[in-house]
Amino acid sequence: MRELLQLHFKTYNLNLKIILFSFFFFLFSFSNISAQQIAILKYNGGGDWYANPTAVPNLITFCNNNINTSLKTNPETVEVSSLDIFNYPILFMTGHGNVLFSDNDTKNLKNYLQSGGFLHISDNYGLDTYIRRELKKVFPSQEFQEIPYNNPIFHQTFNFENGIPKIHEHNGKPPQGFGLFYKDRLVCFYDYEADLSDGWEDEEIHNDSFEIREKALKMGANIVEYAFKN
Repeated sequence: MRELLQLHFKTYNLNLKIILFSFFFFLFSFSNISAQQIAILKYNGGGDWYANPTAVPNLITFCNNNINTSLKTNPETVEVSSLDIFNYPILFMTGHGNVLFSDNDTKNLKNYLQSGGFLHISDNYGLDTYIRRELKKVFPSQEFQEIPYNNPIFHQTFNFENGIPKIHEHNGKPPQGFGLFYKDRLVCFYDYEADLSDGWEDEEIHNDSFEIREKALKMGANIVEYAFKN
């Protein structure tokens, strides 16, 4: 009986969190971007979810200076299975290696995305095989779709006529932006062969030119702006 009551309580708590999260997004349409925050997604499987530690803080600073956000400079870290993900309209995810979502991870992330959340995945080279497999668990009937150049995500404050920019060269492949949709809303944006988050890092880490870093940060700001508006 005790275990049954605990299960009912957990289910009630999850449903309440989802309802409040959806209501939060409804209210946001009448407010401004300054109320929002970003979190880094911690996942299991052995991959380095913690890669590029200076990337998101630098992106946040750039957004605050250029697209009228007022985000906390130091992003929080949340686990895929945690209800805390519902506190953050945008989750950022990166890494080079394996990703493994449990059944609970999968259910929680699906509820988050269907309730109005947004996930940005930045392939740090080596993530692709695993993230495609794990996102298939979240949306079994969907495949990543390449986002066309005329999509609004490329045309927010900053304009990218040719889609996502190439930041680092590894495999000689063109950069691509992929997406997953729920009820015609883009809920997950995946930059592949672009290495956006490397371009957000401190200058001395990769010795990228100002122009390269600026392109990466502008595209990142577009993703943040788009997510908050949609």
